[in-house]
Amino acid sequence: MTAEDGKKQLLHLVFGGELKTLGGTEFRDLDALDIVGIYPDYQSAQTAWKAKAQASVDNAHMRYFVVHLHRLLDPDTKAAD
Repeated sequence: MTAEDGKKQLLHLVFGGELKTLGGTEFRDLDALDIVGIYPDYQSAQTAWKAKAQASVDNAHMRYFVVHLHRLLDPDTKAAD
């Protein structure tokens, strides 16, 4: 998985939704999940995550997450992210 610029693609998914409880990770409504997008590196995923998290700061149950897709696709990936 190498990008056109020669750098290795390290795909990250950013998504979120309302949680059932403040301390948990179970969502209230899976149909209402906000799939923000898939990003080619952690830095751009973190930027998107931060923007969505800040925009939903008034809702204590709303949480956004960054998933390291490249680790699921290639478990042997040794990346500093």
